[in-house]
Amino acid sequence: MFIARQPIFDEGLNVFGYELLFRQGQKSTGFDGQSAQAASASVLLGLYEAGVSQLVENKQAFINFDQEFIHSDALELIDPGHMVVEILESVVVDQALIARIKAVKEKGYRIALDDFDADFNSYPLVPYADIIKFDLMATPLNTIHQEIFEAKKLGKTLLAEKVETQQEYLQAKTLGFQLFQGYFFSKPLIAGQSCSKSPTKLQYFRLISELHQDDPSYEKLAEQIQMDVLLSYRIMRMVSARSGKNQLKSIKTALAYMGLDEIERWLTTLMLQDLAKDKPLELMKLSIFRSHFAQELSDLMQMPKSCQHHAYLMGLFSCLDGILDQSIEEALTDMVIPDVIKSALIEQDGALYPTLHLMIAYEKGDWPEVENLSQALAIDEIELYQKYQYAIQQGVSVLAMIS
Repeated sequence: MFIARQPIFDEGLNVFGYELLFRQGQKSTGFDGQSAQAASASVLLGLYEAGVSQLVENKQAFINFDQEFIHSDALELIDPGHMVVEILESVVVDQALIARIKAVKEKGYRIALDDFDADFNSYPLVPYADIIKFDLMATPLNTIHQEIFEAKKLGKTLLAEKVETQQEYLQAKTLGFQLFQGYFFSKPLIAGQSCSKSPTKLQYFRLISELHQDDPSYEKLAEQIQMDVLLSYRIMRMVSARSGKNQLKSIKTALAYMGLDEIERWLTTLMLQDLAKDKPLELMKLSIFRSHFAQELSDLMQMPKSCQHHAYLMGLFSCLDGILDQSIEEALTDMVIPDVIKSALIEQDGALYPTLHLMIAYEKGDWPEVENLSQALAIDEIELYQKYQYAIQQGVSVLAMIS
């Protein structure tokens, strides 16, 4: 079973929940002899066994329910405190559906109406809905002012999905939307003065450049780090927590204790944290998550260890354009990194690009593309999903380490 997640933000760009996008099997074209409800039950059972709270980090899980899925007895496997029942626009509204929704609400589940484009005052499910989702591509903001007014009057929570630009986010927020879903948070807002020459960025890039020398020098790295009191403190604090009773006499000693690979991961993660101060935390989280996912995918593809390391950096830097509000070419200008990373991120080409392509298709829930790429790369779907889960767990662990 494939499962991907897409963040849903509140007005402060904090993550409110994640919509879970799933498909039961890579090769399945139907229910393989099962009833629709049995197939739906198996999906819910899979979510239950995977640990929904781990997938969504104790946020709300928005899960799509179609005509048959909503009647599955397995629905109650998921704690109502963790799940929003999202009714797809394709469902046929009848008395059985209304009775089921009433029963689900009585158990404490919240109801969302997906891709709403019906008559607000006459649609039978509106009275039972807690959240109304508007697809801004199908129903642009300038066409739904009346629906927004009516929904707010009834105290409904408004969710704007497929928000692709910051301008759309701000406009929807002004009109009264409280929740937002889309890729606007990871896209650059090209405005104002470029920060490509900022001291923070250049300092980190000098360190990363030294790490990519044929023979990196702990002495030179220590000299660079010692120029920044906060950076020195952070490395000594982190290594002290790991070294136990072993005394750390200098920054150079601490660096040697960490090792070059660990130093690079730590520095690049800190760089993202510093550069993304005014950005949603989810953007930094996505970068860290992608770094682990990309490395795990390269491992599945049996790439050499050096390529796996490059895949890690490629995933980590894949959101730099959104973090720095620059094109990806500008964001990578001062970076002395392997050309294979730049080829994948800038030119969408080269040995690492299939890894990047598969990673982004998966997180968007583009299952046909995921299937094609997985087959081309000889990656098993079960292992792919396991690596996705692992990457989420690793991303959470890294953020906890540097917070």
